[in-house]
Amino acid sequence: MIEKINLEKTNAWPFVEAKKILKERKKFIEKKGKIILQTGYGPSGLPHIGTFGEVARTTMVVNALNQLTDLPKEIITFSDDLDGLRKIPDNVPKKEILKNNLHKPLTSIPDPFGKYKSFGEHNNEMLKKFLKKFNFNYNFKSSSELYKSGFFNPTLKLILEKYQAIMQIILPTLGKERQKTYSPFLPICPDTGIVLEIPVLEINKEKSKIIFDNNGKKLESSILDGNCKLQWKVDWAMRWYSLEVDFEMYGKDLIESAILSTKIIKILGKTNPSGFAYELFLDEKGEKISKSKGNGITIDQWLEYASPESLSLFMYQNPKRAKKLYKEIVPKAVDEYLDFIEKGKTQEELQLLMNPVWHVHNGKMPKEKIIMTFSMLLNLVETSNADSKELLWKFVKKYKHSISEKNHPIFDKLIGYAIKYFNDVIKKNKKYKKPNTEEKKALEALINALEKCNDNMQPEDIQTQIYTVGKENGYKENLRDWFKLIYEVVFGDENGPRMGFFISFFGVNETKQLIKDKIN
Repeated sequence: MIEKINLEKTNAWPFVEAKKILKERKKFIEKKGKIILQTGYGPSGLPHIGTFGEVARTTMVVNALNQLTDLPKEIITFSDDLDGLRKIPDNVPKKEILKNNLHKPLTSIPDPFGKYKSFGEHNNEMLKKFLKKFNFNYNFKSSSELYKSGFFNPTLKLILEKYQAIMQIILPTLGKERQKTYSPFLPICPDTGIVLEIPVLEINKEKSKIIFDNNGKKLESSILDGNCKLQWKVDWAMRWYSLEVDFEMYGKDLIESAILSTKIIKILGKTNPSGFAYELFLDEKGEKISKSKGNGITIDQWLEYASPESLSLFMYQNPKRAKKLYKEIVPKAVDEYLDFIEKGKTQEELQLLMNPVWHVHNGKMPKEKIIMTFSMLLNLVETSNADSKELLWKFVKKYKHSISEKNHPIFDKLIGYAIKYFNDVIKKNKKYKKPNTEEKKALEALINALEKCNDNMQPEDIQTQIYTVGKENGYKENLRDWFKLIYEVVFGDENGPRMGFFISFFGVNETKQLIKDKIN
């Protein structure tokens, strides 16, 4: 068990949020005997990495809560699958299917992938499949199912009862034209199946019905059992109310919605959950990552190139700062993950609570000795010409006999990731520098200096030899340029591994031959 004083002292953000929940929601939590945390998912497009981020971060808050209280915790992953489809995502097949079913509930639209009963169900299953990879403990809830089963009926009746008060909250936030047509209730047309955004003419509280004008045709609809759904902000408040939510995090773009939903739930007679607004992920161009655009890196791509834990680390770090999320950031994320593992081996308990990997692994820090950085491993993939894990392992064991797949499972997985990432992302962008006469002379001097080295030398001693060659061949004032030259010629990049360590691992003779091949 973690010492109480360290729990009190730590300011790691999951603990900050956990303490806030226990303070703000104390009486509600005690009354129901559990803590309920919610994550939301809009299944209008395929699940993307931001969706995972919300569940991962919420799980980290749960892990912090587990250190602070023995009360049961539940994460609800809620899918807004009764929403009408507003636009066609770019990354789906058979777009004509979606085109012919615009504005219908997602669970009423045929699956363009041909795998499930509906497009909504397909996207829900894709989300579940992904979350399963990470062993998240969550309770999935479908908007369609809860509406149609009658679960929301009592709250829907209450919202109809408070109709005017809710309208007074929402209308001032809308433009004049939108005010004329706005209604918190969206009936589902019995003729077309479309979710109708039209003004309500009358409400009948006793019969739980609304009367609306549908293209000159006066229609009556029950608000119960899935015949109607609510507009977003009212729907969110209803969800908090009905599910007794204690905590929910959301993107910065939903702050205004959260403010209005907070006002609505108070009208209904309850208090809003604790909230946490996180910054959004951006693609390489600095544009918001979108499910419909399919920009940025996908969930599956990250898991092809790096471990789930490295992705969780990326989610942990700086949640209130906008971060770019694309393929080229993967090596940095992996190396940070490895670095935090190493740091954790010498940290005291309070420091460990601030170590992101502690939160990624729920307090169970990996014990494996880190062999090398992911960045260096990528260089090794290139220079060894290894195109399979087996070949790269043979190369590694040639120089490091003590290393094995059994004793180094993290490194074993890294090898597979490195080969895949190098071939998919790096290889096509490689631009090797052809050295001029002076540069070639300096690199030849390096080859000659390596004649004095052997594979039993310490990496730092080899590094010293490289420094000396640089100073003696025109780079005394700027050794950074000396190493840049080596990297550009040998690795086709401005940056590279610490050369002494690389040569120690790759082999002295092999490095000499590598440089010779590159300069000739």
